[in-house]
Amino acid sequence: MKKRILLLAALLAAIGGAIGLYFYNQKMPSMVGQKAEMTLSAADLYAAFEADETAANARYLGKILAVEGQVREANTLPDGTVKLVLDTGKDFGVLCEFDPNTPHKRTRFEPGERLTLKGECAGLNFDVLLSRCAVVE
Repeated sequence: MKKRILLLAALLAAIGGAIGLYFYNQKMPSMVGQKAEMTLSAADLYAAFEADETAANARYLGKILAVEGQVREANTLPDGTVKLVLDTGKDFGVLCEFDPNTPHKRTRFEPGERLTLKGECAGLNFDVLLSRCAVVE
């Protein structure tokens, strides 16, 4: 009886481990194929978080947004990740981290350049954060 219980427990642990490994190794879909739930300017997005962070979190957090703005600064990290900040007219901006699962046509951006980026809103941490961004063509 004890052998059957141990065998069943080992079998369930192996199945659970296989399922966990499958989900751990699954990649997020590319942002290019995702549809933006709403479009707004970087200044409007930042102003919404500045006015009422709780309400802005309820409205934007976890949603895919298309955000238009002017590049304040752009950096490429040593691991190849591109990050840029869209200007909001305030001390802080909208920080956009490019999607590592998407092949990007462009990875170099100049300050002052206007563009629209699509990304998942991750909330406010000085700047409003957009993750997994891709340029909207």
